[in-house]
Amino acid sequence: MSDITFSREQTSQMVHKLQKYLQAELDIEIGDFDAEFLLDFFAKELGAHFYNQGMADALRVVEEKTEDLVDTLTWLQKPVD
Repeated sequence: MSDITFSREQTSQMVHKLQKYLQAELDIEIGDFDAEFLLDFFAKELGAHFYNQGMADALRVVEEKTEDLVDTLTWLQKPVD
């Protein structure tokens, strides 16, 4: 599996949100470089956990939809005499 990459704009938005959070919640002010470094750390160390949970959630939805499809197809079967 390859690393997830974000556009420069997406990265900037995430950095800005991280800076706002740190300032509002912890009264910590960090610059763009440090915030991007911290974001990279979170992505590398924690990103797989979020990714795997997203995959598990998607799999659950697919399984539910598959069950619905099987039920529908079973209902559509014609009786055989």
